[in-house]
Formats: sequence, structure tokens, C-alpha cells
Amino acid sequence: MSIRIGTSGWSYDHWEDVLYPPGLPSWERLGRYVREFDTVELNASFYRWPRDTTFAGWRRRLPDGFGMSVKASRGLTHAKRLYAPEGWSERMARSWHQLGDRREVLLVQLRPDHPRDDARLDWFLGSVPDWVRVAVELRHPSWQHDDVFALLERHHAASVVMSGAHLPCVLRATARTVYVRLHGPDHEHLYGGSYSDDDLRWWADRVREWSAAGHDVLVYFNNDGGGHAVHNARTLRWILGV
Repeated sequence: MSIRIGTSGWSYDHWEDVLYPPGLPSWERLGRYVREFDTVELNASFYRWPRDTTFAGWRRRLPDGFGMSVKASRGLTHAKRLYAPEGWSERMARSWHQLGDRREVLLVQLRPDHPRDDARLDWFLGSVPDWVRVAVELRHPSWQHDDVFALLERHHAASVVMSGAHLPCVLRATARTVYVRLHGPDHEHLYGGSYSDDDLRWWADRVREWSAAGHDVLVYFNNDGGGHAVHNARTLRWILGV
């Protein structure tokens, strides 16, 4: 079973002297990132979906064995709330094809005020080709129900395991891949704070349990402020020896 640990996004000015040397041009940051980590979660796609040629370019630039997860467009998840997803599903699958063997998981993050709607989620997941692995971040607490987890299992889609202020943290594996997003330990502010070593040892135990149960595990830190995501990812990798 594989365990991969990285960060959500990679091009942050405030990571200078954390991951990037002073003065490193922004277009060289990805090359520096892949020297240390073997996976990343693309966040910019949430705001503007890249062209197919951009995905093809990443496939050429990323080294063998590196995996990129990609966050679905807010046009699908926040504007349309998964309604009539066929056009977006086709577009994302086309881009996914261009990414080739560098692709990991398509992250679908629903709005925090998007309540449970099993039929709409079922229709969306049915519109995605079987060869595209999907993880769904269900932020509204109404989604945390056994019937929803069973729906995800039928589609082989992962329920994102979340850590962050005011987010439900449910340690439920619904697919071969367990997808973990760590948004920061601050109890009041999302994306705030740095996880303590004790926190990370606790998460390391969960990762070991999932791996021992036959799951691949992806962990992405999203507390980018102050370079916390980089420090925490490094520490968790060291604890797990990966």
C-alpha cells in the first residue's frame, strides 16, 4: 500500500526560506517542490480550470512516480452545486487524460452550506468515468450518514477525512484510497495553526491503520500560513518513514 504526503498548493510567496530559497522565480517553485515531495494537491483549478495543454505540460514536467491531485472547479461545486454535471465531468475527464500517469485523485469540495442531497451526489458520481478516482469533501454535517457513505462506496469514491475548525472529522474509509485534508489545528479559524508533534503522531497512527487495512493513503496539509503545511508534512513523513 502506498502512503503519500504533500501540501495543498505549492506556489506561495510566504514559503520563501521555508521551502524555496530567496529570489527563486515562481515558475521554478514546482521543480523545487518535487525534489522533496512526491504528491501535491492542485488548488488553483478551483478558481480557474487549466487548459488541457497545461495538464499535458505537467505530465511532461513532473517526475516518474509523482502524483498530482486536482480540485474540481467551483463552477461545478459552488455555483451549480453539482447540478447538471455532465459538461464539467466531460471536461475534467479530458484534462485527466492529459495528465496521464501523473494523476492521483479528483477532489470535489462541496460548499459548507450545501446540505445532504443523495440523488444529486449519486447523479454526479455516475457522470464521472470509472477510471477517474474521486474524493468528495462533504462539509455540511447533514452528509455524515451511513447511507451517504454506502453511496460513496458504490461509486468507489472516497469520503474526505477532514481536520479543521468547525468541520466534521469522520475517520471513514469508503474507497481503496483514503484522502486526508488537514486544514489546521486551530479550533476557531480554518487553515490556522501548526499541528504539534503529538497531533502528527496521532495522525500517523491513523495512516498506519488505514494502510494495514489495505488502503492507499493521501495526506495533504492546507495550513499554508507561515509555511506550517511544509513543516507539518515534513514531520509526518519523518514519523512514518516515507
